[in-house]
Amino acid sequence: MDAAALEAIERHVRLLLAWNAAINLTAITDPEAIARLHVADSLSALDLVRAGPHGSLLDLGSGGGFPGLPLALVLPGTRVLLVESVAKKAAFLEAARRALGLEGRVDVAAVRVESLVPPSGKPAWDVMTARAVGSLADLVELALPVLAPGGRLVAWKRGEITAELEGAGRAAAVLGGSEPEVRTLPSGAGLDGHALVVVRRERPSPAGYPRDPAVRKRRPW
Repeated sequence: MDAAALEAIERHVRLLLAWNAAINLTAITDPEAIARLHVADSLSALDLVRAGPHGSLLDLGSGGGFPGLPLALVLPGTRVLLVESVAKKAAFLEAARRALGLEGRVDVAAVRVESLVPPSGKPAWDVMTARAVGSLADLVELALPVLAPGGRLVAWKRGEITAELEGAGRAAAVLGGSEPEVRTLPSGAGLDGHALVVVRRERPSPAGYPRDPAVRKRRPW
């Protein structure tokens, strides 16, 4: 990471803490813990994102800007959309992208991702990231219809996820995705128990997905 990206990430953290008194953006307020549990955790996916197409990245449920903003800062050629349905958090993300000089390459959408499914033939996303947002099966259902062919969902998970993987596998089979692949993070980085789950879009998703949130809740995978 170059010095400019590191300085920008530090500005992001300072802004996060300044806003956190008024808006609940994070329960972690110790700078050292933020560096490890937010920043390092976000950047743990960097090599994985770089390993495939990454001209565009959609970060679902960005909240305080993790992982979307750190990834945007170290991937200067990537167009990033921060999706956050909570208006106050979206306002923070808008202020952060301006403070970090990311206008023109990073955008904020205060919408639900269901509204972002592209019409047939329109551009789609190379990568969707999702950190601490929903079940794996729901993320697969939300991601695959908005991903380009060969695009990837990268989801952050912790602890025991066997049951989630089973549901995600069922969703991926129906929606045109690969079997979920788990990448456990190396020990010794202070992120023990953290993992990245990757699902690739291999085939077009059927019409009608993603379903309404109430329908997903009534009929889970």
